[in-house]
Amino acid sequence: MTTLTVSAKISPFPFAAVATAAYTQKAEIVYDEAVTGPVLDLNGSTITVEEDIVHALSKAGGLSEDSSKTATFFALAKTLLTTTAVPDIITALDSLDDHLAFRTFLVGHDLTASDWILWGTLKGNIRIIGLLKNNKHAHLNRWFSYLESLESTQAALASLTAAKASKARSTKVAAGFALGLEGAKIGEVVTRFPPEPSGYLHIGHAKAAMLNQYFAKMYKGKLIIRFDDTNPSKETTEFEDTILEDLALLDIKGDVVTHTSDYFDTLYSLAIQIIKSGKAYTDDTEQAQMRKERMEGIASAHRNDSIEENLKHFAEMTAASPEGLRWCLRAKLSVDDNNKALRDPVIYRCNTLPHHRTGDKWKVYPTYDFACPIVDSIEGVTHALRTNEYRDRNPQYRWMTEALGIRNVQIWDFSRLNFIYTLLSKRKLHHFVNTGLVRGWDDPRFPTVRGIRRRGLTVEALRQFMLLQGPSQAIVSLEWDSIWAMNKKVIDPIAPRHWAIVQAKSVPVTIKGGPGAPEVKSVPKHKKNPDVGEKKTVYSSNILVDQEDAQSFEDQEEVTLMDWGNAIVRSKTTNASGQVTSIEMDLHLDGDFKKTKKKITWLSQPTPENPLIPVTLLDYDYLITKKKLEENDDVNDFITPVTEFREAALADANVRDLKKGDYMQFERKGYFVFDGAGADGSLEFIRIPDGKAAGLASKATPVAVAEEEPTKMYKVESVYGSNVTPEADTKMYKVNSIYSS
Repeated sequence: MTTLTVSAKISPFPFAAVATAAYTQKAEIVYDEAVTGPVLDLNGSTITVEEDIVHALSKAGGLSEDSSKTATFFALAKTLLTTTAVPDIITALDSLDDHLAFRTFLVGHDLTASDWILWGTLKGNIRIIGLLKNNKHAHLNRWFSYLESLESTQAALASLTAAKASKARSTKVAAGFALGLEGAKIGEVVTRFPPEPSGYLHIGHAKAAMLNQYFAKMYKGKLIIRFDDTNPSKETTEFEDTILEDLALLDIKGDVVTHTSDYFDTLYSLAIQIIKSGKAYTDDTEQAQMRKERMEGIASAHRNDSIEENLKHFAEMTAASPEGLRWCLRAKLSVDDNNKALRDPVIYRCNTLPHHRTGDKWKVYPTYDFACPIVDSIEGVTHALRTNEYRDRNPQYRWMTEALGIRNVQIWDFSRLNFIYTLLSKRKLHHFVNTGLVRGWDDPRFPTVRGIRRRGLTVEALRQFMLLQGPSQAIVSLEWDSIWAMNKKVIDPIAPRHWAIVQAKSVPVTIKGGPGAPEVKSVPKHKKNPDVGEKKTVYSSNILVDQEDAQSFEDQEEVTLMDWGNAIVRSKTTNASGQVTSIEMDLHLDGDFKKTKKKITWLSQPTPENPLIPVTLLDYDYLITKKKLEENDDVNDFITPVTEFREAALADANVRDLKKGDYMQFERKGYFVFDGAGADGSLEFIRIPDGKAAGLASKATPVAVAEEEPTKMYKVESVYGSNVTPEADTKMYKVNSIYSS
């Protein structure tokens, strides 16, 4: 087997070699912390120089090359690897930007080794990454972002993240996805995502859908969205529509949408065929008795009925006669196989309810175990991706195709996704909706695609998380921290910053030396990303601060009013209960903000010309109090008493420009997603978890975290650390000198 062995601790990390291996699928990426550099074992040869590794993998992967131009770019990559002078780096970036002005790739019309070696060099140089974020190299940024956005690159980067998190000395992680599917060929791979249209998609379905799309794209193949509509008792057209909408929320679109019901005639003919071949029989054993016999390995009394008898009973089933309704059709696999999934499973049963697509035409319907392998074969599916909870039924899947003499399909297993304190059972989710414990299937407390997207989870973070799971077969209950931490990295660079003050805890402050009348100035919405735009900030001599901040002020303490300057606390008035009721400060714009311990958000007190906007800050707890419900647990015994927390606040007027679904940050309070106007007219903002343990702990149980109070939404002490420092090149607004006297 061809392997590329690297250590996550190598500096600079061989991004080019790893990305090339993932893109060409010519080497399995293995992380071993014992190696000191990249090692490629290819056809009996060992290659340890990254340039040579990229060349070798590109050649093995059939990437085209132009030798003269390639040498130039490889030389540039080598130079940039050791260059530290910013002017020299900028000169190189300018040259590359000019080169890419009218080109998609560095050499020719396709990706080559030149692209990968240079991309890897840029990726591994923190100075270059910082300069690219200045958005002064549009063409180079476009090229760089394209290579990084490729599914194979994302898998490779996810593998690095997993390796850094792993304590094992040698591990194979998410890059296993990049290695590919067994026997897959470019342009020929067909995958399918077959949801049952009986409910909304949840985060577990999201993994299956994303992996099916991932492999279809990787091999330039086709993705089929197929509705497994074989049970009229549960399925509706409405659910089909919502599932397609859910997939759109995940940026997933099939090349074709089909239904198992499209093949009912074919499936029925094959059921007749399998009866005639003696490999299926009809059975009227009562359900509980049948289950008992299967568990104990006892043959049905009808197992050896004649083909004629079986055909007669199947005809009665087809007609849905009183006699036929008593019978079902079972495949004749085994009576007592150790794998109980092979003990003569039911493959056809009666159902007299109208089907949402075929109406009253059919009274008998195939089971998933019979229909799925047949339709997979008919539709040209090459690789059936299934969670490993189906592993015991894989031999059954293969038996069906062999018994019917149809084309076999490659099965690829992956682990089911489970999270702590999370219900993925459709039946239990229906219970929460039907009893009014949540407001609907898009409730932010729900693990449905609609719920997690409404809570603020981005598609990018979800995709990265799925790739990070790798080809692991372990079925474990995952913590939510990793996925929310990834999400924070996605939204932080683009989320505009706004301010909010909790309404019931606001404290009026008089600023001496402030403006005589309110003034409005423009400041950046995001100090590190000017592309986010600007916002209007009102400055006045009367402001509001949070009670928590007011409580922390010492007499004569100098604090920083963010986006303004320093002020000195001169007096503080409290009531009998110890709550601060008013404060007086002196503006001190000559003060050094680097020396203050507290950087405070604030809002000018409202005036008719400059109103503050009523908002509601929402936070949520888990719906259940137990990390993992067991088979016999009654969900009603573990329902969290209170799961929604609402807090009225006032925000700056800029929040009126937000659209529903926009991400933003109320500074020092957290990240939020705008959810639209509430029933009372206030704008509602849903808090997005940031991946920190305290924020994700269940609020219904004690938490072993020092000095943490999980029932509170916000805690201000942590923001006073040295990590909160305004950018040096951001000019604080200085009021006119006439106000300073």
